[in-house]
Amino acid sequence: MIETGAEPESRAERKLRTRRAILDATLELCTDSSLTALSLRQVAKQVGIVPTAFYRHFDSIESLGLALVEESFDSLRDLFRDVRRNARADQDPSTSSGHRIVDGSIDALVDHVHRRRDHFGFIARERVAGPRSVREAIRREIELCERELATDLALMTGTDTWTAKDLHVLSSLFVTVLVATAEQILSTTRPEQEEQIVATVRTQLRMLLIGVYQWRSES
Repeated sequence: MIETGAEPESRAERKLRTRRAILDATLELCTDSSLTALSLRQVAKQVGIVPTAFYRHFDSIESLGLALVEESFDSLRDLFRDVRRNARADQDPSTSSGHRIVDGSIDALVDHVHRRRDHFGFIARERVAGPRSVREAIRREIELCERELATDLALMTGTDTWTAKDLHVLSSLFVTVLVATAEQILSTTRPEQEEQIVATVRTQLRMLLIGVYQWRSES
């Protein structure tokens, strides 16, 4: 019996593969720069397609950037989902409980940054140096992460009487610290420096939680 081998790739499968190659090539080309310095021809050359073929997948470099924002925030949402899970699962307002919330959040942060370094690096660069539409998309996504986290922080013991405004302030602080820490981890390749970064954020978040358990919203 003669084996025919794998079935030929369909047109839809080829299109998806090429789209994936464009996204991956862009992440690689943007490792040391920003989308603003990237040309369509550079991306096409990296993928091995003619420039006109690019338009079968994206309207422009900015639309490509927006697709990468969406994809990258899937990784960031995974991180904050783990943070929220820690907050929901451990609501005892004791020092040891607070430490477990912080330690679990930091462990999740370091794990996600190392596993999806390309996505976190893209967010870090483009939120300050990317095209305006991309920067605004990143800002909106971060605000969504803050709102989602605020919903779960409201379930923690000690925050049940907080105002929505104060809960958002707290979630914003958490998100700001974690995003900044991710950027710091990305900026170093030395294990001892990363250990110092992690130790610092651990202290910051523990201090933050001490304030959480003492805070009372004004009526």
